[in-house]
Amino acid sequence: MANSWKYDRAKDYIDKKIGEVEEVTIADYKRDTSLERIPTNKAYRMDAVHLYVDILNLDGILGTTAAEGTQCHKRALRFLNQHYRAVHRILQRCDAIKVDFHNQRLHAVIAKPYGGDCEVDRVDKAVAIGQLIIDVLEETGDEDENIPNADIRIGIDTGRALVVNNGRSGNREPLFLGSPANRAAKLASNGSGLGIYLTDDARATIGLTRVGSSKTYTTPLTESEIDDSENAASLDVTKDTIVREWREDLEKNPIGAFSFTRSTPPLRKLDISVLTPGSSRRMETVSVYADIDNFTRYVDDHMDDDPQDVVRCLHVIRSELDRVLSSDFGGRRIRFIGDCVHGHILEGTAYETDAEETVSTGALCSGGLRSSFNLALERLKDNGIDIAGLGLAIGFEFGPTSITRLGIQGSRVRCSVGRTVLAAEAEQSRCNGRQTAIGEEAYEAGNDAVRKLFGADRRKSDLDYDDVLDALAADNDKVAKAARAAAYAVTSPSIAQAAETPFRPYSRSR
Repeated sequence: MANSWKYDRAKDYIDKKIGEVEEVTIADYKRDTSLERIPTNKAYRMDAVHLYVDILNLDGILGTTAAEGTQCHKRALRFLNQHYRAVHRILQRCDAIKVDFHNQRLHAVIAKPYGGDCEVDRVDKAVAIGQLIIDVLEETGDEDENIPNADIRIGIDTGRALVVNNGRSGNREPLFLGSPANRAAKLASNGSGLGIYLTDDARATIGLTRVGSSKTYTTPLTESEIDDSENAASLDVTKDTIVREWREDLEKNPIGAFSFTRSTPPLRKLDISVLTPGSSRRMETVSVYADIDNFTRYVDDHMDDDPQDVVRCLHVIRSELDRVLSSDFGGRRIRFIGDCVHGHILEGTAYETDAEETVSTGALCSGGLRSSFNLALERLKDNGIDIAGLGLAIGFEFGPTSITRLGIQGSRVRCSVGRTVLAAEAEQSRCNGRQTAIGEEAYEAGNDAVRKLFGADRRKSDLDYDDVLDALAADNDKVAKAARAAAYAVTSPSIAQAAETPFRPYSRSR
């Protein structure tokens, strides 16, 4: 049933996923344990240092032209590709773990040297790696291609996190849950100043003065503090070596020109694993971000006593959000970003996007995501799993989107760029765990029913699928009316033609 959410279908899937994590194993991380294929029902506790890199000038590259055409997308993708290949080389040479590279953000973990008595060494190493990244990315622009150097901001924290499986077959990677990863990410992303920023815990670990949590965002390490960490870490690779090897690699394995074609809807049929720069996709889509709110605190509260519940909640909720996006509404997940799901929705033809229908489907999908989230919490609680304090923040926006993979053969990462991607994340960020927000472009591209639903603030609380379906159908939104008619056709074919009536085909209490 296209573009519709159904209680029974969601419940069956959620219960199946709960069964997959009925028994969960938690182990302490041991030396050199592989984190590439962690079973769904297993997690590791790991003491490590978390390093987040945020490239601050990606939005500037996407905004260099008045119209968001192919040229700015090609420049942005080449910009990210060059820098990703350089940073990937640094992490390999420094024996750090690459966790995630999502557009302008990179997450890496420094686990070596091992042991609780080596935390100072790990923080010093993280600082040294961070400075090496900054130095290298000052050399990796391309004037001939109008590609600038990257403006870098780095956040670092240290502590214990829970490591679980992230992604699906063919796109698996470790995911680190808990405060160290979260605080490092916030230091990297919540500010405009360049440099390396440490939490107070990380600062104290290497003997620096605590400055207070709010001031850590505005207190980068000084040149002499960085020098001290570089001397202590004594990395066995230099900027010149990395830049030389990076340039040699580009000569042997050139990036190639980015070339775009459209995808035929529904996007769920798009095979991202075969994409390359020369076979990238570009079309107008709705970009959706759905983030589990308060999950870091939830992880911290359960880390010692019942970390199994963390694994269960994450697996069940994210799997169901992915299913709603792809199966119920024909969308395509790009990737899991920690406890957040990012994907795209497209309505129209192989030649043209139907903007109004795409936005309406995005609105219905946002309602389906919240209905499934609420149902997942209900089923988890019924199975004795604590779900206290969890919420879901949803943001979506409409506009041109490019989807491809970056890197070199054997080490490619999924990538989706566009102003709409950045804006959708910003919309999600302005929501609490009960709210859904629609971006300015989607608000304008949508019909009167969508604008009436979300109001002038473009943000509403507690919008589940029934709420969105009823509101849109009542104002003659054809996507909502088609979803309602399809539901009636299944449950009572004889009254399918009366689908525009205000009766609800789905009951929250079923």
